[in-house]
Amino acid sequence: MGRGLTPPLVRLLCCLASILRTKTLMPKSIDKFKQTIYQYYADHRREMPWRVSRDPYHILVSEIMLQQTQVGRVLTKYEQFILTFPDFDSVNKAPLQEILKVWQGLGYNRRAIALHKICRLVVTEYCGVLPNSVETLQRFPGIGPATAGAICAFAFNQPTVFIETNIRRVFIHFFFPNKNGVKDKEILPLVEGTLDTRSPRTWYHALMDYGAMLKNEEHNPNRRSAHYNRQPPFRGSNREIRGLILRTLIEHPSVAEGELLRAVGKSPERVRPIITQLTKEGFIVRAGNRFKISP
Repeated sequence: MGRGLTPPLVRLLCCLASILRTKTLMPKSIDKFKQTIYQYYADHRREMPWRVSRDPYHILVSEIMLQQTQVGRVLTKYEQFILTFPDFDSVNKAPLQEILKVWQGLGYNRRAIALHKICRLVVTEYCGVLPNSVETLQRFPGIGPATAGAICAFAFNQPTVFIETNIRRVFIHFFFPNKNGVKDKEILPLVEGTLDTRSPRTWYHALMDYGAMLKNEEHNPNRRSAHYNRQPPFRGSNREIRGLILRTLIEHPSVAEGELLRAVGKSPERVRPIITQLTKEGFIVRAGNRFKISP
């Protein structure tokens, strides 16, 4: 067995499953659950630069980067990005091409343009101060309920209720040990019922670290989630072509269509629709027969 399933934890699993069937969370069982999570965190917590910061800008950058991206890849880019763009105003003033240049290697480049737009909104409409309201943050580009909840918990220590992949994994593991197709709406009341409202920031860090351990040491519980989707291979995908197009335009300020097609090295029939989509999304602009990154 891995660290996540010692005999006491097997008993705790049975107890929590029984609680779930009765739809009641007993205080003693909640305490045992928290003790298990916090003990693991005390022994095995992960050190990350954004965890020691209380700067809302730092938290925002880390949460946008962490969307659909493993922690290890974010660690290689986060500090470089913060050094290059130390605050909201520096992102707001930077050309998108410079932001994408630093962002390279993280993938899902639309998050970079969302971050650019968010920082512009913070500077122009909120006097450079990130709102501490989940409802307000969800109106920003690229920020959904989970990201908004995480930002408020980590930047402002608010007892928000949200689910991300590691949190989902923990609750499926403990509360739904024999169930498939578990829905987030079944998990959310349990997240709320077990939340450490006195220290939500630390509690969510602890939950995420326990969930990361479960992925590495146990059969991934998230495969039993109703929302589980296996990520398709990157090589040969439209995502890879998008990245090749953007990398070419980052390295060369203005590129003719024929040069861009040759640089990408894929069939024009595949590349042209992706160029059109990138233009619609605001990543690139066309001037005659040439393309460049949007200003």
